[in-house]
Amino acid sequence: MNEKMKQVNIEFLLNMTKDYLDGKIDNITYGLDFPYEVETRYNKIIKEDKEMAEIIFDCLVEDAASLYDVLSEEKFRVKIEKEYQYIMGIYTGDVDII
Repeated sequence: MNEKMKQVNIEFLLNMTKDYLDGKIDNITYGLDFPYEVETRYNKIIKEDKEMAEIIFDCLVEDAASLYDVLSEEKFRVKIEKEYQYIMGIYTGDVDII
């Protein structure tokens, strides 16, 4: 079994978040589409990496994307950026999961 199998769905979600942070996706589109993409891909991302699936859901959906209509655009972007950096640290092995 591959130790690090291809994580196509996790990478898609991380790239979608990066596209949002780079200005390629607007707040409302990201706020609505990102949770939808996570939901439709959830079984696949669990198979790719159960811990990352849970972290992405907790950090980027529940703690961030769900706030798109509550926070100002700038505060929303800052929140997504913070969660994204944390997740990328875990994904690349630079941050340990507590």
